[in-house]
Amino acid sequence: MSNIAAAIRIAADAHADQLDKDGRPYILHPIAVMMNVPPGDAQVVAVLHDVVEDTTVTMDDLARAGISEAILASLRLVTHAKDEPYAPYVIRCKADPVARAVKLADLRDNTRPERALMRPGILERDARRMARYLLSYKFLSDAISEADYLGAMDEVED
Repeated sequence: MSNIAAAIRIAADAHADQLDKDGRPYILHPIAVMMNVPPGDAQVVAVLHDVVEDTTVTMDDLARAGISEAILASLRLVTHAKDEPYAPYVIRCKADPVARAVKLADLRDNTRPERALMRPGILERDARRMARYLLSYKFLSDAISEADYLGAMDEVED
């Protein structure tokens, strides 16, 4: 089985019972991200990008499933630990071309009007999340410097 076929199967199984915040099957998000990166390793990382973050699957599980060390290295970069501040995580992603491409595609999908949540009662929190995503996209696409990114993120995170 090819890397991409194995990755799709792993992601589909891992996200099988998950729904996004709008009640749609969660697997649609990693598939959308996968479809918006270059073929090859980036697609494998893209479809798996939320597996370790949001399911019980571990990096060791993925290694045992035959996912290559190169793919796992990029996947580690795009896996955001719950206790890790967001800005350093995004800065880390920028250093690796595969991680950067995947994170940009992830941010594009997360900010699509159909997926962007602006919910009554938590509108301020949703707006801060969207600002964080947009600033991260600008930084990863070289539209703003790291210093400007960090300064702006300080304002968003307050």
